[in-house]
Amino acid sequence: MPVAMPPDRFDELVGDALDLVPEELAAAMDNVVVLVEPRHPEEPELLGLYEGVALTERTADYAGELPDRITVYRDAVLEMCADEDEVVDEVAITVVHEIAHHFGIPEDRLHELGWG
Repeated sequence: MPVAMPPDRFDELVGDALDLVPEELAAAMDNVVVLVEPRHPEEPELLGLYEGVALTERTADYAGELPDRITVYRDAVLEMCADEDEVVDEVAITVVHEIAHHFGIPEDRLHELGWG
């Protein structure tokens, strides 16, 4: 049974997770937006997704692009957690995980570091 949580509370948790990002890393984030959506339409169990060009892959030609997107999927997170404390933890892990992709850290390395 999914954790019952109003959408605005979940949005607040995503904001809290973003506040945990060290200031120097937050300042280095460039042209990226963080969104919350109910569920990924093709992969309903996906918790989060980074879409864009990682900072490590941007070249001098990178200009005028739409912002990269980090999306956290509320319903998938709520469905996998047993209580609000788990939701808080999972939101933080998901946000850090997707921000790491923005910085060019690949999936396998994130798993090695315990952020998988």
